[in-house]
Amino acid sequence: MSAVKADPRDQLELLRLQDLDTAIVKATRSIANPPQAKALAELAPIVAEVRSRRLGVTGEVEDARIELKRIESDVTVVEARMARDTERVQQTASVKDVAALEAELGALRKRRGDLEDIELAIMQRIEDLESTITDIDAEGADAEAEVATLEAERDEAVAAFERTRSDAIADRAAVASALPTELVALYQKQHDRYGVGAARLVGGVSLGSNMKLSPSDLAIVHAAAADEVVLCPESGAVLIRDDNSWA
Repeated sequence: MSAVKADPRDQLELLRLQDLDTAIVKATRSIANPPQAKALAELAPIVAEVRSRRLGVTGEVEDARIELKRIESDVTVVEARMARDTERVQQTASVKDVAALEAELGALRKRRGDLEDIELAIMQRIEDLESTITDIDAEGADAEAEVATLEAERDEAVAAFERTRSDAIADRAAVASALPTELVALYQKQHDRYGVGAARLVGGVSLGSNMKLSPSDLAIVHAAAADEVVLCPESGAVLIRDDNSWA
């Protein structure tokens, strides 16, 4: 029992308050955790991994290009040396000097050939890495497109939940304003304390606790006058009684 008395019709309106409060809580939770949140959370590390992988391969390309420039510089140096030695061969009359220059030219030609082989290998490596980047970009584009779609769906869903919550808040204010202040205060107190402010009693079962009242509790509730506000002994909710309340 409670010390509050209220017209049975006003008590019945508490169920509308409860339904609206439930809708507000549900919408608030959905706003904080929309249906798309889980999929977005699962995609986040995938997108991050793709970006990290692309960054790593891009770094390899940059390193390879730096190495290629160094090799190209070495080739330029070797070719300049070869040009000087060739000119010296043409200008000297010393057999010994010619032999030494020819030997050096042979070594330089080999060095240039080795450098050119390295050049080709690096260029092939750069091409392969750039191809990998293209594949990664395609993979990233697919993931980011999926993220964009989910984010758009999330934003739309959140906007809908916000409208639902706003409407429920407005409706709740209208319902509460038409009820006795003392009755609403009791409902709110029980709702804040137990999470359920009002519940039907159906066939002796409180829908606030989903438990059947004991015979003694049921007898007390049954004996209460229609305008007496009765609290569920299990859930603390205001019990709303009608012809279907009794087993």
